[in-house]
Amino acid sequence: MLAFLATPVNYDIMTYLPKDLESVQGEVILDEVFQEASSSILMIEDMDSADVLRIKEKIEKIDGVSQVLWVDSIADVTIPKEILPDVLRSIFYSTDGKTTMMMILYKYGSASDETMACIRQIRHVMNEQCFLSGLATLLVDTRDLTDSQAPIYVTIAIVLALIVLSFTMNSWVLPLVVLISLGFAVVYNMGTNLFFGEISFITQSIAAILQLGVTMDYSVFLIDRFNEERQRCGGDNVRAMGEAIRGTFTSVLGSSLTTVFGFLALCFMTFTLGLDIGLVMAKGVLLGIVTVITVLPSMILLFFKPIYRFGHRSFIPQFGALNRFSLRARHVLAAVLLVLIVPMGIFSVKPEKYYNVVDSLPEDLSSVSALHKLKDDFNMASTHFILIDADLPAGDTSRMITQIKALDGIEDVIALNSYVGPAISETILPDQILAVCEKEGLQMMMVNSSFDAASDACNAQVDAMNAIVKQYDPSALTTGEGVMAKDLIEVTDRDFRVTNFISIAAILILIGLVFRSVTIPFILVAMIEFSIFINEAIPFFTGTTVSFIAPTVVSCVQLGATVDYAILMTSRFREELRLGRDKKTAILNAAGASCSSIFQSALVFFSATFGVYLICDIAMFKGICAMLARGSVISALVIMLILPAVLYLCEGLIRKTTYHWAKGDDQNA
Repeated sequence: MLAFLATPVNYDIMTYLPKDLESVQGEVILDEVFQEASSSILMIEDMDSADVLRIKEKIEKIDGVSQVLWVDSIADVTIPKEILPDVLRSIFYSTDGKTTMMMILYKYGSASDETMACIRQIRHVMNEQCFLSGLATLLVDTRDLTDSQAPIYVTIAIVLALIVLSFTMNSWVLPLVVLISLGFAVVYNMGTNLFFGEISFITQSIAAILQLGVTMDYSVFLIDRFNEERQRCGGDNVRAMGEAIRGTFTSVLGSSLTTVFGFLALCFMTFTLGLDIGLVMAKGVLLGIVTVITVLPSMILLFFKPIYRFGHRSFIPQFGALNRFSLRARHVLAAVLLVLIVPMGIFSVKPEKYYNVVDSLPEDLSSVSALHKLKDDFNMASTHFILIDADLPAGDTSRMITQIKALDGIEDVIALNSYVGPAISETILPDQILAVCEKEGLQMMMVNSSFDAASDACNAQVDAMNAIVKQYDPSALTTGEGVMAKDLIEVTDRDFRVTNFISIAAILILIGLVFRSVTIPFILVAMIEFSIFINEAIPFFTGTTVSFIAPTVVSCVQLGATVDYAILMTSRFREELRLGRDKKTAILNAAGASCSSIFQSALVFFSATFGVYLICDIAMFKGICAMLARGSVISALVIMLILPAVLYLCEGLIRKTTYHWAKGDDQNA
C-alpha cells in the first residue's frame, strides 16, 4: 500500500508519443533550449493596467515561473493601448479591448509537480476577473479531479460487487472472503507499479476496477467447482478443494494466459501508454490467478464454518430452458453469427473518436471555462510552435510568416519579425523578448489557431503549415498541442491495428495449445470477436463519440472476460464427453454448469462498471465504464446462447481436428 501511494503518476498523455517524432523532438528543444516546454495564458478582464502589472509582478515572484510576458515587456504601460503599435495590441488585447492576456512560462514540464504547484499559487493571486488557460492548467484540473474521484470509483465497484455476490453466492460471508483475497492481488499489483517508475493517470484510475472484473471470473469458477466437489467427496473439504483446483486449472490457466497475452499485445504500441496499461494489467491478471489458486482456497478452508453457517439459497436463476432453446435454435443462432460477424466488424471501427483531453473534462472546470474564453475573446483554440534556423534570411522568414498567416484558421504568428518593424526597432527590444524568440542558433515562432486541436480542420492546417515551413527550412521542427494531437491520431490508429492483429494471433495460438486443437481456436475467437464487434459498433449506431483509448482498453478487457467464459464452457463440454456422455447431454450439462458462473461473473462486472459510469465526471472514464458494462452483458449472452449451439454443431469436426478430444469414445460421434 505504501508503494502504491509512492508511485508517481503521469497526467500528460502526450509524453507517451514516440521519441523520434519531430513534434516530440521540438518539445524537447522548447524545454531544454528555450525553457518553454510549458506555459499558460492568463486573461484579465476589465482591469486597469496598473492593477494588471501588480498581478504580473506577484506571479513573477512565484518559484518555478521562468518569466511572464505582457505588453510592459516591450512598451510603457502608461501608453494608452489605443495608440500602441498594431502588432502589440493584436497580441496582448482582445478585439474589444476589454481583456488583456499575458503569457506565463514555467521552468519545468507541464505535468511536473513543480509546475502544478506554480499554477496553484498563481490561482491564489488571481481574482474573479482572471482566467488561466493552457495545457498545464488542464493537467492540474485533471489531476485534482482524478485524485478525488479514483478512490470513489474503487469504493463503488467494491460495494456493488459485494451486494451482487451476496445474492448470487450461497453465503453472506463468502463474498467478503472473495473480495479480500482479490484485494490482496489488487494491492500487490498497484504497489509493484513503483518498479516501473511511474504510471499514467488512466492506468491508475481504472486498473483496480479492471483487475477486479477480469479476475473475478476465476474466483467464481473455483467456488462453483468446489461446491460440486464437496458433494462428491463426502464432506472432505481439503480433498474437494484440491479437486476443484485441479478441475478448473485448465480453463483458468488457458483463459488467464490468453488474457495476459491480450494485454501484452498493447506493449507493441509505439504510443507507450499501451505499454503502461499492458504491463500493469498483465501483471494484475497473473497476480490475480496466483491469488485465486493459493490465497482464496486457503481462506475458504480457514473460514469454512462461518461461510456455511451463514449460508442461504443462491438467487441465480436456472438456465435449463435457455440451454434447451440454444440447442433447438442451433442452426438459426449459428447463421446469426456467420451473417453478422463481418458487418459488426466493419461497423466497430466506424464510431467517431476524440483525442483532446479537454473533451473528457467537465465544462464547469476553471481551466475549461478559461479555454472557452480564450477562444471567444482572442479566437485562440490551439497553439503551434515552429523552430527554424536563426540564420535563415530575414526575407525568407517574412515570406514564410506571410504564407502561414494566409492559412485558414491562423489568427496570429508571434516571432521576432512580429515585433521588429517600422514601429519597433530590434535594438530596443528587451533581452527577455530576444531570449524567448531566439536562442542557440534557433528562432522560435508561436502560431495561434482558431481550430481546436485534433479536429480535422486543425490537422489539415498543420499539414499545410508544415509544407510551408519545410519549403524554407527543411530542418525546421513544428510542435505544440495541435501538431502533437495530429501525431497522436496517426500513431494510435496504426498501433491499434497492429495490437489487434497481435492479440488475435496470440489467442489463436494459446487456445490451440490449451485444447491441442486446430478448429477450437477459430470457433472461440469468432465468439470473442463477435462480442467485441457488437459492443464497439453500438456507438456508431447511437451517434456517440468515444475516447480514442476506449476501444483498445475495452477490447482487451472484454477479450479477457469472453475468453474466460468460452474456455470454461468448452472445457466442461470436453470433460462431459470424456465421462461418456452423448454430445447432447454433454453440451446441456456443460452449459448448465457454466451458465450460472458466467451469469454471476458478468453481473458482478456489470454492476461495478455501471456504478462507476453513473458517478464519474470524466467523460473518458465514463465512456470506458459504459462500454465495459455493456460488453459484460453482450459477452455473457453470446457465450450462453450461441456457443453451445456452435459447439454442438461442430463437435464432429472438433473431434477430428483435436488431439484426444474425447479420448476416442465412439458414442460421442
